[in-house]
Amino acid sequence: MLVGAALDLDLTEMITAANRRLTSDESVRLEGFARRRLAGEPVARIVGHKEFWGLSLNLSPATLVPRPDTETVVEMALEILRAEARANQPLRIADLGTGTGAILLALLSELPRATGVGTDISPDALQTAGGNAARLKLSDRASFIACDYADGLLGAFDLIVSNPPYIRSADIDGLAVEVRGYDPRTALDGGADGLDAYRALIPQAARCLAPGAALVVEAGEGQSSDIEALMTVAGLTTAGPPKADLTGIRRAVAGRKLP
Repeated sequence: MLVGAALDLDLTEMITAANRRLTSDESVRLEGFARRRLAGEPVARIVGHKEFWGLSLNLSPATLVPRPDTETVVEMALEILRAEARANQPLRIADLGTGTGAILLALLSELPRATGVGTDISPDALQTAGGNAARLKLSDRASFIACDYADGLLGAFDLIVSNPPYIRSADIDGLAVEVRGYDPRTALDGGADGLDAYRALIPQAARCLAPGAALVVEAGEGQSSDIEALMTVAGLTTAGPPKADLTGIRRAVAGRKLP
């Protein structure tokens, strides 16, 4: 991946050009990439983009690197909508703490009549998300607002999704250097028990959901039951069992607003 980025070649082009020698400028660039990787910088940060749900998303220092775990949220949201035969209906979606726009843009790519809004407290993250929407030709159906979760949203949404910070503060220093050294701490730190963000966003989301609509959030390991309890306190009912990721962790949790 680093060789391809240094030479601006895709895999097929690298195979075709396998025997050609690097120029001195290419060698210097590749050596710089290798040194950054050896220091622990993620490959996605070095090349500047990451694939999520088949979409290539640009990154910035203000955004998390999108991870396959988060695709579980997209899967669960789509399963809920398809079970209700709503996937081809006009829908209004909100993505709270959107970062690169990954979850929102993935959903819009699957839901042709949906529109959505992504929120974030970071103007730099919103600029990154807006750029990704434009590159993917989804900017006519996506907008972005600077606010804390749903605090600045009005009206009723048919679906709300979020991947909030959920790492316990005391656990951050023990994370892999690729995470603790390069992902923004505000996107990782969930407070003493990892649940601070859920305490804030779940009541806000409950206020903004249309009757019968669902909230789907990403959860850390062992957090799904606590998140379901917070949803119950906010007046939401269970919208199905938590959905596990490929490692078996209950990664996506959903609640529904009563009709």
